Amino acid sequence: MIRYVVSRLVVSVAMVLLATLVIFLIANTVPGDPVLTALGDMAASDPAQVAEFRARWGLDLPLWQQYWLFLERLAHGDLGVSISSRRPVLQDIIDYAPATLELATVAFTLSILVGLPLGVLAAVRRDTIIDHVARAVSLIGVSAPTFWLAFIALAVFYGGLNWAPGPGRLDPVSFPPDRITGLLLIDTALQGDWETFHDAAAHLVLPSIVLAAATLGLITRTTRAAMLEALSQDYVRVAKAKGLRGRLIVVGHALPNAMLPVVTLGGLAYANLLAGAVMTETVFSWPGLGRYTFRSAVTVDFPAIMAVTAIVAAIFVLVNFLVDMSYALLDPRVVKK
Repeated sequence: MIRYVVSRLVVSVAMVLLATLVIFLIANTVPGDPVLTALGDMAASDPAQVAEFRARWGLDLPLWQQYWLFLERLAHGDLGVSISSRRPVLQDIIDYAPATLELATVAFTLSILVGLPLGVLAAVRRDTIIDHVARAVSLIGVSAPTFWLAFIALAVFYGGLNWAPGPGRLDPVSFPPDRITGLLLIDTALQGDWETFHDAAAHLVLPSIVLAAATLGLITRTTRAAMLEALSQDYVRVAKAKGLRGRLIVVGHALPNAMLPVVTLGGLAYANLLAGAVMTETVFSWPGLGRYTFRSAVTVDFPAIMAVTAIVAAIFVLVNFLVDMSYALLDPRVVKK
């Protein structure tokens, strides 16, 4: 077991470093000049100001030296200073991350609570109305573009029916609670501000449903396929021959063996949501990592781009590591391979 854990840790660190290198090379080859974006046309025409700006932000150094300095700062927990906000990137991420964490967690919880039972029912009652509904939900969730669903949801439920509040985390007239965790639902509950709690919860409904749509479709489809395969195995037929009840066979025998692909997909889906849903956060004016990443890319903010890339890579690697560990718990044969 120890050897298994150590090998996964080594691979995880290597993957994070490789991801930062790839993004660094891409960010420095795409069109766009941070000098022009930050200084403007008039100031960028002054060679002295341009040289001072490049020296200040280390843009006059060779690429390999810029990347090495980034790794040195990263090793000491320093993610650099944003060219756009002139603030430490780590502080920007701390400010924006709770909004994404709250939205992603609610969306993922919704997709699991709906997608997992729906996939199981679709497999157990194959070719019935429930199965057809599950497949339709999966197809729509996987195929429909996120930005299209976001615009439709806003137009119908906010603009047309006026059932849901507008974009943002709170109404403009609401006062945010004192920051404890940055998660509005938790902070308002801890402070007993139930009016703001309900306001924050109402603003979470539409973006969380839109964000959960694709994940819900994937989890439903994967659960259905895994359950169909598990229900066709010999041990299920033996359990039926012994006279076990159908619910016990499904929950106690088939479902645990069908969970491996679902755990893999669920972990990667949650990591993707935590990385920042750019389109959803942009449409709903959600102040999370997605909008911050989009703004950093538009302004060619190299320190912010590299820092967010490192954070995103670390999230994916951490989730993959936890998935690998869950494999060892769900199927001990994995460790022995």
